[in-house]
Amino acid sequence: MSAPALPWCADADPYAEALRAGRGPLFLRRADGWLLPLEVERWCRGADSGDMSVLRLCAGAVLDIGCGPGRLVAALSRMGLPVLGVDTSPAAVSRTRRMGGAALKRSVFAPLPGEGRWQCALLLDGNIGIGGDPVALLDRVRELLAPQGRLYVEAASVEVEERIEVRLDDGTGGYGSAFPWARLGRSALRDAAVGAGWSVVREWHYQERPFLCLRPLAMKRTGLGEQPGGRRIIASSGRAGLPADS
Repeated sequence: MSAPALPWCADADPYAEALRAGRGPLFLRRADGWLLPLEVERWCRGADSGDMSVLRLCAGAVLDIGCGPGRLVAALSRMGLPVLGVDTSPAAVSRTRRMGGAALKRSVFAPLPGEGRWQCALLLDGNIGIGGDPVALLDRVRELLAPQGRLYVEAASVEVEERIEVRLDDGTGGYGSAFPWARLGRSALRDAAVGAGWSVVREWHYQERPFLCLRPLAMKRTGLGEQPGGRRIIASSGRAGLPADS
């Protein structure tokens, strides 16, 4: 699957401005005008108790998909775990690196270091919506994880299932380019994961935030030096403790 269109553009990037300020307002705007508030202030602070309910379950090398300003990468690093954040936003990657974390400016659908070797992956803060196709995203994460790896996903706080086109909106008339997104509540996420060949290991809530731990079911390898789907490992992490390429 090719990488979806990116929401970031040179002449209008409300997300970058919000990260630089460390606060919103920032929204996802649907074509019908409906707005979903984004929690920029929380993302720009340190990991909170809800985040830690996930991070304490992580073991081995962790890939944070859509790492944003890097609070999870920083927290995992302090816990002594090897961790890499990936994000398509230059501002997010820069902020993660300033916090001392390792991060790459790259789409999850592009070649990544250590494919097939990550012990854990994170899709928190609504990032199951990346690309607008949760099943395609789950398939891609499956390629990235080790056979016994775990994926930790945060569902929407309400029961919803939608695949939509949105824009980033700063609430004052500034907005970015349109891009595909998806929102899945816990039931819809569970159904999508099971249908895509994952088993649900655990479910829990922290306050209003629902989380699922997923494990990929057995998948046939395609040949020496390749990962599921025929994708070869072609990039190097260059970080001690992170999965190395063969």
